[in-house]
Amino acid sequence: MRKKIVAGNWKMNTTLEEGRRLIEAIVDQEKPEDVTLIVAPPYTHLSMVNNVIDGQEGILLSSQDCYLKESGAYTGAVAPAMIRSTGATYTILGHSERRSYFQEDNATVFQKMRAAFSEGLKVILCIGEKLDQREVGDHFKVVQNQLEETICKFSAKEGKDVILAYEPVWAIGTGKTATADQANEMHGFIREVIAQNFDNQFAEQIPVLYGGSCKPGNAKELFSQSNVDGGLIGGASLKAEDFLAIAGSF
Repeated sequence: MRKKIVAGNWKMNTTLEEGRRLIEAIVDQEKPEDVTLIVAPPYTHLSMVNNVIDGQEGILLSSQDCYLKESGAYTGAVAPAMIRSTGATYTILGHSERRSYFQEDNATVFQKMRAAFSEGLKVILCIGEKLDQREVGDHFKVVQNQLEETICKFSAKEGKDVILAYEPVWAIGTGKTATADQANEMHGFIREVIAQNFDNQFAEQIPVLYGGSCKPGNAKELFSQSNVDGGLIGGASLKAEDFLAIAGSF
């Protein structure tokens, strides 16, 4: 049985004190026992958040990205070992905003995954198509390429702890949301691609989260789909009550 996971990507939001109040509010409220929570605050908050969640069951820490080098003269970059040293166990890679605003391609995402794995970081790998790609019918092709040029280039042993997050880019920050059927269809296709490159057992075990404007109002319908194992939450993760309401939607 696959894990139920709700991950909160805080993006470039909250000061250190605001972040402290947010994570304390999440910790203080009742959490679903059968759902794993992952929080991804800004780099500046990682150690603080780790101190707050230390000893808490069912809540893990992730960074929002990492660099592809171990160390060196890369001003402003943050290496996987630095992230690991804060207590984080995951990093988000390939997010649509990184691909769009920072021109990261599949080759860059692959290199970052390799760097993360080398330091023992687990990966939340984002994949998904833009609006124009869906409108011309290329959405399956785009997602397949993203998978085959990243996770599928690793061994099953390396990829066993990867969480996949499908982001219909056209449904992020636009007010649009993929229907539950559209999400389930793409998640099912993702499992098919993973099965072709690994095996059926691997494909059945890997969690696939939905990452396109998931909110308390639509989470229950999305999470009821057979291939949707939870959500990668953006804006709604900045309110503890909304984040936990989503987690309670299974």
